[in-house]
Amino acid sequence: MSENLSNLLLTPSEMAAVDAAAAASGICSFDLMERAGAAAAAAALRRHPGALRFVVFCGPGNNGGDAYVAARHLQQSGAKTVLFHLGDPARLKGDAARARSGCALEGQGLEVYRPESGDVVIDGLFGAGLARAVPVEVGRLINRVTEADLPVLAIDLPSGLDGRTGKVLGAAFRARNTITFMTRKPGHLLMPGRELCGELEVFDIGIPARIIRAEAGGAIAENTPDAWKGALPAEQLETHKYKRGHLVVFSGDADKTGAARMSAISGLKAGAGLVTIAASGAAMAANAAHLTAVMLHAVDDEADLAEWLSDKRLQTFVLGPGFGIGARARGFVSALADRRLVLDADGISSFKDDPQQLFDLFRGEPRLVLTPHEGEFSRLFPDIGDDENLGKVDKAVAAARRANAAIVYKGADTVIASPDGRALINTNAPAWLATAGSGDVLAGIIGGLLAQGLPAFEAAAAGVWLHGETAHRAGKGLTAEDLAAAVLPL
Repeated sequence: MSENLSNLLLTPSEMAAVDAAAAASGICSFDLMERAGAAAAAAALRRHPGALRFVVFCGPGNNGGDAYVAARHLQQSGAKTVLFHLGDPARLKGDAARARSGCALEGQGLEVYRPESGDVVIDGLFGAGLARAVPVEVGRLINRVTEADLPVLAIDLPSGLDGRTGKVLGAAFRARNTITFMTRKPGHLLMPGRELCGELEVFDIGIPARIIRAEAGGAIAENTPDAWKGALPAEQLETHKYKRGHLVVFSGDADKTGAARMSAISGLKAGAGLVTIAASGAAMAANAAHLTAVMLHAVDDEADLAEWLSDKRLQTFVLGPGFGIGARARGFVSALADRRLVLDADGISSFKDDPQQLFDLFRGEPRLVLTPHEGEFSRLFPDIGDDENLGKVDKAVAAARRANAAIVYKGADTVIASPDGRALINTNAPAWLATAGSGDVLAGIIGGLLAQGLPAFEAAAAGVWLHGETAHRAGKGLTAEDLAAAVLPL
């Protein structure tokens, strides 16, 4: 695959537009199908050399056409191959009908198939374009294959997955391998689609990159440095700490100061020029006992904060980790409405009864980053969170537009969204990142990048990516303290 397409994701509708544009440009669509099916057959032979029998499932559309081509190549290679189809193959049209006519194998209905030891399944039923629950007979077939624990190679996307959202539509194959063509779809990266795809291979069947770029909306991509590296500040020899930004992290009560310190040290290590923890008088001693490179400033109430904010060098803040839920948090956020703010954890939950109060504070140029996990997202955006018709990307984008904020919708498939409709899906976070306090570290990293002048969306995206890379560096069994200590600037 061309390198400049490596992080691009196409929705199923965009991929359909690419196929149509390729055909309109004079590229033979059947040649593309031939290459796709041949690639699927080659992948099956390469990855499953011990297969006693290849079982090819052919659907009623072009995904089924790819499967007919794959079946033909498997048979011609000398591998034992059997074919089962969904619906009446005589009703196939266009390229799929041509592919079927070129395959000498006689197929049978899906309901006839019974798993045998040594079977390897080639799934060509639906691909990424499925938009409704799989038919009952397909659900039964998926259950039979799953119960028999057979290896599945999916063509394009395991049947039963929504290519845009990664959601299971009734039932879906769990593939050991998936081969897709030209670019990945969001459903390859979003959960549970990512897990159900197994090992993913992207094969170039010959559609020019210019056609793909022309038809791609470009709004959804994988979160890689290509998406935000242009926003990183240039390193300069002649600089000082204030040019690299001053980050302020608000501390919780005296018995809840650890979260803020993890955020603060993470922001400092992510590159902020200096970091201050703002703490109540009662929490000053608890913080002072553990701080060295991070400064400390007393802020008891909104009056103290308003006085301190007269220093216009104070532009970037993190509020939420261990802070406590309630009116004090809301008051502090109101005071920060003209500054850059990462609002996390308790800060988010403090606005659960009136989210619009928060959103109204941060109009104009986006300067707010919200970092909700699933529960916090539903508290701030209950109607969006409960909409079963929306996938995670669509939910995050809708939330970003409503809040006029960069949204970090956390999870194994964290989505970062911008009010302008851009969205990035993060893939580099290891499973061991799911540990108490890791979110506090993330908030600090994003704050550190925001303090250095990155726009809200780019700071959020770069912070999420750096968070994942840091977890790999720290290794399995990490604690949040280990994670904070392992942060390195981009």
